[in-house]
Amino acid sequence: MKRYYKTLPLAVLLAFSLPALSASCPRDMKAIDDALAAGTSISDAELARVKALRASGESKHKAGQHSESVADLHEAMKLLGIN
Repeated sequence: MKRYYKTLPLAVLLAFSLPALSASCPRDMKAIDDALAAGTSISDAELARVKALRASGESKHKAGQHSESVADLHEAMKLLGIN
């Protein structure tokens, strides 16, 4: 029984953090879209990578894979120079 007392706080933390991750996906997608609309000086290859990551992030968000979606979107944001 003592073993469960050690894992319970982690499970509770994870349960409460998932909605926060899912809420950040649309905000990140909007930041990427805004940066693309404003224009960028990255190479064509990097631009294609950003667009692919943005699309992948959106599809993973819709599938409920929020941590994977956030990872893709943050990689795209890094390529665009968005903090």
